[in-house]
Amino acid sequence: MKYKTIKKECEELWAKNKYYVLSKSHKTYLEIREYLKEKEVDILFLNEKIQKVRKIKESKKDFSNAILHVWGYFKKEASEIEKQGLFNILEEYMVGKNNQKSVIEYINTLLKKYPNKYLQESTLLTGEQDETMA
Repeated sequence: MKYKTIKKECEELWAKNKYYVLSKSHKTYLEIREYLKEKEVDILFLNEKIQKVRKIKESKKDFSNAILHVWGYFKKEASEIEKQGLFNILEEYMVGKNNQKSVIEYINTLLKKYPNKYLQESTLLTGEQDETMA
């Protein structure tokens, strides 16, 4: 059935981009999540929503929220020192003493130590924002 194939493609596209979208706009993240619950979805519509989020100005609050979601994948394995390292660098980012790239580099360091296929394909962490269409 064609709709099942399209739905699967949309879910794969969303899986790669959801933390990136969340890092830019919590509102758009929720809109897309609701959209994907519909019976029939359109990959071009989804891709357009993801592309539009790229133009949104950086939001420290939304970026921090996305990083905390990503942290959830490490919290059971990472040491207290690694946790504190992430929270320190995130706090520095929030007060303007650091940038998103530093936070993402720290997360990628954790990802090398604690591999996770799902996160390894996330555009938030890979920086492959132009690879939205599957």
